Amino acid sequence: MVNLDGINLFGEGESQIEVGSFSRESIERSAAGLDGVVSINLGGRGRKIQQKGEIRARSKADLDSKVGAISAFIDGDTHTLVDSQGETFENLRVDSVNVKNERGSGAGVVADYEVVYAQLMV
Repeated sequence: MVNLDGINLFGEGESQIEVGSFSRESIERSAAGLDGVVSINLGGRGRKIQQKGEIRARSKADLDSKVGAISAFIDGDTHTLVDSQGETFENLRVDSVNVKNERGSGAGVVADYEVVYAQLMV
């Protein structure tokens, strides 16, 4: 079970979390007549984290409500994600929530989802 700020928004379904690598920003400058460049280190930057899985609901309206609750976290604030193994990812900004491939399943509705986070710092 995956929790965002301690809330189980994604249900009991399987979720995959893909963690990107951190990056470093720099500025390179050169001058006419001089060989080489000057590289100014601007420091470390964040990384991208993607969460993918299936979200289940009793009806289309219930699915829309669940997606709306997840989308409410696209607020510019930082949040904490805890995966099903207990690994914690702090300082996450939710950048996008995408839902596709909605389909009927038994007595409800299932859809694939992807949430993209930016981990601003560790």
